[in-house]
Amino acid sequence: MKETEKQTATVKSADRVLDIFELFAERREPINLTELSRELDMPASSAHKLLQNLLARGYLESDKQGKTFRLGYKLFEIGSKYAQRTDLASEFQLAAQKIVDELNESVFLTIRNGEMALYIAEKQSTHPVRFVSHLGMQLPLHATAMGKVLLSGMTDEEIAKLYPDRQLGRLTDTTITDFGELMRQIGQIRRDGIGYSMGESVHGIRCVAAPVIGAQRQIAAALGVSIPVARWEPALWERVEQAVAQGAKEMSTKLYYVP
Repeated sequence: MKETEKQTATVKSADRVLDIFELFAERREPINLTELSRELDMPASSAHKLLQNLLARGYLESDKQGKTFRLGYKLFEIGSKYAQRTDLASEFQLAAQKIVDELNESVFLTIRNGEMALYIAEKQSTHPVRFVSHLGMQLPLHATAMGKVLLSGMTDEEIAKLYPDRQLGRLTDTTITDFGELMRQIGQIRRDGIGYSMGESVHGIRCVAAPVIGAQRQIAAALGVSIPVARWEPALWERVEQAVAQGAKEMSTKLYYVP
């Protein structure tokens, strides 16, 4: 076999191994050889060899009869070691850089501090006109997309205790001041997994945000992208929504293994 043919065969085998991992990740029930071969359109003989190799290395486990398979301890061991070497800020930088490279819009990360959204990381766009924060800056939760996302991770009772008099301060002429409207938007965020701010904390700045899901499926932080109204258009808005949702999902998965 020529060298290029060997390389092609090696790459194809690697692809098949990744296909196997992705199939098992999607399924909750163990999978047998016949089903795997059919699902991946792979010859049974080839599938059997790969399964045996993965089984021997601990990447898969089988039942006592060796008839059905599921993901093994090795993948979780690797994931655990990876998680020990990551943190929220460093994973934000990786996710944010992707968004800036794709959209050239500023990206921010916040956590909750009482009634405020605390800015703990940022990645700026190169546009001369952009929203600029500073680390440690705080804005009211109800007036920001990221803050509303953070609120969505709380129970209704916890939110009511946060605003006992139902009074919401106004920062701009579009800031939400009605508690009922705030709760309506929080309900929408819980359903859709994404929040918005339309110039509610800074005039002329719109923001899209999504939750970074932490341990016990609690919201650990919020990832957001801010856009000046002067650059806003529906096509860009849709791309921002997709990028923010994907970035938050990647951070959640890398840090906390949330699907």
